[in-house]
Amino acid sequence: MRLKCLGCEALARIIYLCAAHSPHIVDVTLCEIGLHNRPGELRKHLQQEIDQTDPEKYDAVVLVYGLCGQATLGLQARNVPVAIPKAHDCITLFLGDRARYRQVFEEEPGTYWYTNDYIERKAGTTVALGTGIETNLDEVYEEYVEKYGKDNADYLMEVMGAWQAHYRRAVFIDTGVGDGADVARRAQEQAERRGWVYQRMEGDLVLIRRLLNGDWDKDFVVLQPGQETVVTYDDEVMACRAITSLPHSDGP
Repeated sequence: MRLKCLGCEALARIIYLCAAHSPHIVDVTLCEIGLHNRPGELRKHLQQEIDQTDPEKYDAVVLVYGLCGQATLGLQARNVPVAIPKAHDCITLFLGDRARYRQVFEEEPGTYWYTNDYIERKAGTTVALGTGIETNLDEVYEEYVEKYGKDNADYLMEVMGAWQAHYRRAVFIDTGVGDGADVARRAQEQAERRGWVYQRMEGDLVLIRRLLNGDWDKDFVVLQPGQETVVTYDDEVMACRAITSLPHSDGP
């Protein structure tokens, strides 16, 4: 098979590694990390890429994305099948399993996640992958420092209780791809500074490897031409159905 792979920059190293080991020809296109914050725009971008896929050249499109703020909700297959992991977000892809994601999320929902590609491709900042929280606490703090000075920023954050309100743990996911020592150090420093628990967690590339190998079983949704994705609101995360509407608009 020849696969057209659309993936997020946050998983760049892993995608390239799995593509290199795939038995199939895999053409990789990476999408900007920042599109995660604009799910409507990300959905539109992915749909355009799917629509432009040449069925004479490709056998299928594979998306290295999860539901990702419902950015993949309502995506439609046109001329070739589209395979998507049943994942809430990229954390599931890093951990390799929906059940494992659910377990670690239930242990501590307020977790900041650190991974090599995400930190590197955010221009070396300490911005991390938060779970279920839209506001980036680092950016809030930096904005306060710029506007009011460090002492006032520290006071405002303490009064707001923002550091502790949502997050209590910093986790570095070690995928074994690339040198993660610097990112792990940053995660540990952030945890110490904010009074969080620091944890190093082993990643698992199995979902992405199977996606790019064409091993699409119950852990994947495979849209046939004329089908679209729907949210199931259960452990299955998403499913497919016959297209019932036009593609989603630019809105979230």
